[in-house]
Amino acid sequence: MVGKKTKNISIVDKGLSAEGSFTTPGKLIVKGTIKGTLKCEEVIIAQEGAVYAIAEAARITIGGKFDGELSAAEELMILPTGRCSGKISCRDLIVEAGGKLNAEVNCIDSRDLKSGKKVSGTDKEGE
Repeated sequence: MVGKKTKNISIVDKGLSAEGSFTTPGKLIVKGTIKGTLKCEEVIIAQEGAVYAIAEAARITIGGKFDGELSAAEELMILPTGRCSGKISCRDLIVEAGGKLNAEVNCIDSRDLKSGKKVSGTDKEGE
């Protein structure tokens, strides 16, 4: 195994509830419940998982429940079993059939996410 590079994978397993600030350079898989703040390369919320947080990651996949604020520099994907509410900033947004999104959404350029630049909410007429 010399020279083989492995990514960090952290798991919050089913039945585990955690509250606080979580930072990992790799992937976080949530099958339990997290409340607080997350900063990861990738977050996967499994069907049985729930996250109530301010979350920042390159990629976020929601198969369970997310409520809070999230910033996905690359991609936010909501699976058919996923439920997402709150305030969302992302470059690419994918909501699969059956997935539920009830949030304020800003789909922006990833450079804006990294710089912290504010982007207006909607371009709808009459608002």
